Amino acid sequence: MTSHASPGRRRLLALSVPFLAAACGSSASPSLYTLTVKPGPVLAGGPPIVQLREIGLARYLDRREIVRSSDGNRLDVAYNDWWGESLGAMLSRVIVLGLQQRLPGSTIYNENGAITSDPNAVLAINIQRLDVDQSGTLQLLAQAAVEFNRPRKSAARTFSIAKPVPAPTIAGHVTAASDAVGELTDNIAALLQR
Repeated sequence: MTSHASPGRRRLLALSVPFLAAACGSSASPSLYTLTVKPGPVLAGGPPIVQLREIGLARYLDRREIVRSSDGNRLDVAYNDWWGESLGAMLSRVIVLGLQQRLPGSTIYNENGAITSDPNAVLAINIQRLDVDQSGTLQLLAQAAVEFNRPRKSAARTFSIAKPVPAPTIAGHVTAASDAVGELTDNIAALLQR
């Protein structure tokens, strides 16, 4: 049997096949998120120049996708919700901006930036956890250490910060993470005070 489709129908079918194939093969663009710099108390007495070393980040967090949870030996990753920049670089940027606001008498710069100077203090931070637990609370577990040069002394602390997630969405997760990083920045600013 022969098909008797009109030339107009065949042309329409030929033109629509590539569009249908492209529609089936494409996926939605990812949503990109960034942490917000949260203001904090203004403090006096910080070192004149502070260098922030590259942030140590738990490997399970070191990915473009946002890790929602790591409870129960299973990662819950938001595959179409990504950080707008690498998480380590974003945390460094947000913490430097937050420390500059909290310690206006100090100059804070990132070790990986273009600026180099002889620092009065070197700050190191490890982020061991930044995700939501089974109860729906965002957990931030971090370590911070400061080496002061003049006079030579050191200080170190571990911070465990819990923040409620305002909504069970990625935007709610990012808001809670921003709040937790803001509180961490408050604590680090206090650690930097002489």
